[in-house]
Amino acid sequence: QVTLVESGGRYVQAGESLKLSCVHSERTFSDYAMGWFRQTPGKPREFVARITRSGRSTDYADSVKDRFTISRDNAKNTAYLQMDSLKPEDTALYSCAADLRTSNTVRIRSFGAYRYWGQGTQVTVSS
Repeated sequence: QVTLVESGGRYVQAGESLKLSCVHSERTFSDYAMGWFRQTPGKPREFVARITRSGRSTDYADSVKDRFTISRDNAKNTAYLQMDSLKPEDTALYSCAADLRTSNTVRIRSFGAYRYWGQGTQVTVSS
């Protein structure tokens, strides 16, 4: 059973940067595409970014493109989300997720594609 553990979320001021980490429990990490989603109370879960198993292809939501960068280190079983120029509207619970079945495909934004999910890490951006 795969477990995912996120870290790195905290309270920041607008314009600051944060780097989130997601540690995958299995050595099969490199078989999975990884995604980041976020959610605020009363709103549906929102796609943020995705990276294929190889790390060669990435996809971003328009709202974070050019500000956020997803990456992975397969040797460390870890996926990252570098968030720059943070805005108050980026405030949310950020969760990582792992997709095995379509791990070579980059343009998948549905949360239903992901089998495993972490508990999330809270990011709060103050104006």
